[in-house]
Amino acid sequence: MVETLGTIPDEPVTVRPGIRLRGLRKSFGSVVAVDGIDLEIADGEFFAVLGPSGSGKTTVLRMIAGFETPTGGVIELGGVDATRVPPFRRDVNTVFQDYALFPHMSVAQNVEYGLRVKGVAKRERATRAGEALEMVRLEGFGDRRPNQLSGGQRQRVALARALVNRPGVLLLDEPLGALDLKLREQMQVELKAIQRDVGITFVFVTHDQDEALTLCDRLAVMRDGRIEQVGHAAEVYEHPATRFVAEFVGSSNVLDGEAARAVLGDERPAAVRPEKVRVLRAGEEPATSDVRADAVVREVVYAGAETRIVTDLHGGTLTALVLNVAADGVGVERGDRVTLAWPAAATTVLDD
Repeated sequence: MVETLGTIPDEPVTVRPGIRLRGLRKSFGSVVAVDGIDLEIADGEFFAVLGPSGSGKTTVLRMIAGFETPTGGVIELGGVDATRVPPFRRDVNTVFQDYALFPHMSVAQNVEYGLRVKGVAKRERATRAGEALEMVRLEGFGDRRPNQLSGGQRQRVALARALVNRPGVLLLDEPLGALDLKLREQMQVELKAIQRDVGITFVFVTHDQDEALTLCDRLAVMRDGRIEQVGHAAEVYEHPATRFVAEFVGSSNVLDGEAARAVLGDERPAAVRPEKVRVLRAGEEPATSDVRADAVVREVVYAGAETRIVTDLHGGTLTALVLNVAADGVGVERGDRVTLAWPAAATTVLDD
């Protein structure tokens, strides 16, 4: 949570999560940022809120934290109505993308800061700060200043500062967005391990689909202030409910109209993931239960570990993703006529 100078007059209300949002709504003038969402997050769950910029995901996080007041609806933490409870009395802490560390303080002083504001005794502050730094694998770094740390280490200090208060919920607002790709991937592994070790509820807001799928137990996909789909990561990825989810969460082929009718016998839009699609080699036959389609190769895109084969069929486009394991490559070139196949169960009919 955001720390402020001075003594906080009241101890936090014991409001233990899960989190339950009922009809939650937030308007800024005529702009509706969050449009009546219902959501339940289990105690101890690693939950991701995923969506593009402007989808309302950060506004939801800020309302859970208490930084924004809902226009309508109810926020329950641990079964208790916390809609009007001020931020400093909620059992919630927030980690932001910019870390918000005090540059003139040591790592240990940064971690202890919230405890000092609450009047916790010096010895207990030091003990709890040491425990928090150990949780994030930074034991021995207490005397350093933030400018002596890497980006990933500063992010872990911000986590330790949030965890030292022993919150029931940790809210993370795009916390890895400022890191480069390799460091972000390392921190994803660290975050998942830390959440498993501490066992508290993590709510992670991100626009990065791979990040959400890697980290979370379940996720909600948001669009224009509403939730498009909620489910386990594999469920949302393998069985997207709408065209938006299919196209936003990972890569997906969406067939509709003439292409869907020709290949699937149904004009309703349907999705299939590129990695499910096989390009059959000469003499290779699909399984009897497979969907089969004849196509012409438009592009062959080499991408290191994989090759994307983009094809034209029946007025539509279908991409196959092939791992580069064969010594002779993928065996197709632009202009080749090919047969594509994929399991019928890998096809998901979509709601528009």
